Amino acid sequence: MFSSRARELEISGIRRMFEAAPPGTINLGLGEPDFSPPAAIQEALFDAIRKGYNHYGPSAGILPLRDALAQRYRRWDGRTARESVVVTEGGTEALAACALTLYEVGDEVLVPNPGFVLYAPHARMAGAIPIPYPLDEANGFQPDLEALESRITPRTRVLVVNSPSNPTGSVYSPRVVDRLVDLAREHDLTILSDEVYDEILYVPQGHRSFWGRYERVVVVNSFSKLFAMTGWRLGYLVAPPAVAQQVNKVHYHLVACPSTPVQMAALAGLSAPPRETSEMVREFRARRDLFLRGLKQVPGLRCVMPEGAFYAFPRIDWGLSPLEAAQALLQRGLLCTPGDSFGSLGEGHLRMSFATSRENLRRALRILEEFGEERTSRGRATP
Repeated sequence: MFSSRARELEISGIRRMFEAAPPGTINLGLGEPDFSPPAAIQEALFDAIRKGYNHYGPSAGILPLRDALAQRYRRWDGRTARESVVVTEGGTEALAACALTLYEVGDEVLVPNPGFVLYAPHARMAGAIPIPYPLDEANGFQPDLEALESRITPRTRVLVVNSPSNPTGSVYSPRVVDRLVDLAREHDLTILSDEVYDEILYVPQGHRSFWGRYERVVVVNSFSKLFAMTGWRLGYLVAPPAVAQQVNKVHYHLVACPSTPVQMAALAGLSAPPRETSEMVREFRARRDLFLRGLKQVPGLRCVMPEGAFYAFPRIDWGLSPLEAAQALLQRGLLCTPGDSFGSLGEGHLRMSFATSRENLRRALRILEEFGEERTSRGRATP
């Protein structure tokens, strides 16, 4: 009755834990800002609805928004034009449309390990084979370039990259970015770069987009994190015009077109970037610093300092699997995501989002410290 594609897919560990959480749980499981969209963007949405922008639009997005996004990416490639932009129903749909456009049956696709939970399933949905390459925890979760190159075969077609990274918070160094581009060029690979956290950075060098560094790059981005509008479902991709044209065909057959009034609201945000956005990033930095200081006090836990996004990916030494640890913490009112949801190298880790309030983070740290003390004092006793 069901296709092999559907039978082989599973709901991600993020969603499974979220849906199991009772009301009142402290939620460090979802990667979602706890802010409201900036007031100017909310008003632009209401204004668009009042003015009648409630109908179908072009499948690739309304032209003013595509022009504004092209302008944004001219900082990396001055030739970027609207023909390179496709507006989508969130970054997730952009990733899926790219997979269905770029991956052929039997192709091998290099995906980060640990990495975002949808990269490998999207490859399988397209009939391709995901090949994990390691992020090196000892090196701040930078890609292990030697190990990555060893996984390239004549069947490799696409290299998926993600900086700032979900789940680790790592930001690729300039040397790593340059070397990844060199590897793609040497082996005739397309780079699919997930850059949805490009504005949420805590390092001085700023974001290094892959756009403009190589002729075979597709960048996926989203308004969800930048404008705290995760539920509005609006994203986009930037690609060479010939690639964008092909992706747009797949995108059309998936969703027809993105929401017209939501696009008008996003356009307002790009046209006059609201102060709330920079304030939100400053608050994320303060939350990161508070949370990472607290994690240092938790027995049996150590964590690489995240340089971007809003995730900590601590290693746990509690004598429990990630799922067992997450379930035990959930019983105490704290929601975290098992690290192995993000790949085999997430074993021994939990992902914790610090996109919630400082008060919630303090409460979470108290739970973690108490639990860590119990686990380390009891050895491998049952929680």
